[in-house]
Amino acid sequence: MTTFAAALVLAVQAGEEASGLDLVLPAPAELIWGLVGFALLMAVLWAKVFPLLNRALDERAARIQGQIEEAEAQRVEAEQLRRKYEAELADARNQANEILDQARKDAERIRNDAVGKAEEEAAQVVARAREEAEAARGRLVQDLRGQVAIASVELAGKIVGRELDAERHRALVDEYINELSGLN
Repeated sequence: MTTFAAALVLAVQAGEEASGLDLVLPAPAELIWGLVGFALLMAVLWAKVFPLLNRALDERAARIQGQIEEAEAQRVEAEQLRRKYEAELADARNQANEILDQARKDAERIRNDAVGKAEEEAAQVVARAREEAEAARGRLVQDLRGQVAIASVELAGKIVGRELDAERHRALVDEYINELSGLN
């Protein structure tokens, strides 16, 4: 505002009477030269500066668009890598579960095999023991038959007072023992 007041004071001192718009508008010659200078400035700007500015703005826009596209491509690639990693992780978990299941099945099979072999060996031991007991019983029965036959012959010999034929007596005793065995 002080500049305006200073201009007004100078105009009054010069002896000019100024009224309203004359105070604000410059002289017509100054106005024409101002318009010519502005037109030249705009022509230079339009011919030289604006194309450079537009090119710089276009390059910047292209660079930004390229960075956006590159960032999108990297995001897509990262998403694909994440999905691939998750798939591999799921596959690894499945394989680990399969290995654990197979190990459990193998352990169960081995345990069942061991139990089966132990039961089979126990059955064989019991069968051998029965066979041995049966064989021992058979030997014992044979020994007893022989001893009973000898004792009976001796007893019969004492009772009768004479000696019986040992073979005939043994055949009688065996026949008697067989009859007794058949009753049981």
